[in-house]
Amino acid sequence: MNDPKTLRFLSAADVRRALPMSEAVEVMKCAFQELSENRAVVPLRTHVTMPEHQGGVLVMPAHSPDSARFSLKVISLFENNPALNLPFIQAMVMLFDATNGTPLAIMEGTSLTAIRSGAASGAATDLLAKVNSSKVAIFGAGLQARTQLEAMCAVRPIRTASVFDQDPQRAAAFARDASAELGICVTVAPTSAEALAGADVICTATTSATPVFADDEVASGSHINAIGSYKPHMREIPPLTVARAYVVVDQLDAAWAEAGDLIMPMQAGLIHSGHVRAELGELVAGTKPGRSDEQMLTFFKSVGIAIQDLAAATCALANAEKLGLGTEVKL
Repeated sequence: MNDPKTLRFLSAADVRRALPMSEAVEVMKCAFQELSENRAVVPLRTHVTMPEHQGGVLVMPAHSPDSARFSLKVISLFENNPALNLPFIQAMVMLFDATNGTPLAIMEGTSLTAIRSGAASGAATDLLAKVNSSKVAIFGAGLQARTQLEAMCAVRPIRTASVFDQDPQRAAAFARDASAELGICVTVAPTSAEALAGADVICTATTSATPVFADDEVASGSHINAIGSYKPHMREIPPLTVARAYVVVDQLDAAWAEAGDLIMPMQAGLIHSGHVRAELGELVAGTKPGRSDEQMLTFFKSVGIAIQDLAAATCALANAEKLGLGTEVKL
């Protein structure tokens, strides 16, 4: 336990060591169940747009009575940053004791966001994908895409993966690094169709505002994790794919407020609100069903929920204290 007059600062490297993917997947399952059972307080996040700089900030608070913790994440997303050799996503997470308001930790949030986003898809994949899934198609080649693939390997016997990105050089670097880190064969696909050929699991982690593949390229029986779009006017998945899929979301209110992948097909009359079958936490609790046959197309849509940050930060701090990671700072 931290001295009330100190807090622990965790760097990106500290967060990665303190939050291994296999543990993060299980932590996300618990967090989503807590959310669906209304045991957590998670307001919709606040958006602050900065159009003159092609960017914006999200402010994401959460409180968990179960863990007696509350957190606040501030995350910035600036579209021009990659051209400036800066990350598209940058974030910080603050963790507090909910019994007295004492600050406990500040941690680098970009790595935590990537890990918890990958872990959420890992949890969904574990609950929805075919048990013998062995090939993944990855759309995007940034940090988020890397943790998506890492999570797939944590929950399924993945042997191969294909990556498709608008930047072939970045895709090549992704394939090389992921192959070495995960011990699987990762190749670059020149087209979306080639990326999807034979894929059991599909992960989209892009900043695209339009679908990144065609509906007829997606085989029945696949499972899709879509985590890139987070605004009503953005979508990565074709509307016809959404219309024929069994859809699960992280949180209903957040999905219908922010997920263009769902909002735009509904506005077009292709789906209705009942098309979303469950929240992920309901699958964890067993109160809603998941995959019912091998030919079912399943789709997990996540816009990112603050309870994920709180659960991940709580786990990371506990492990950091055990491992002696981070730097204690006097208040």
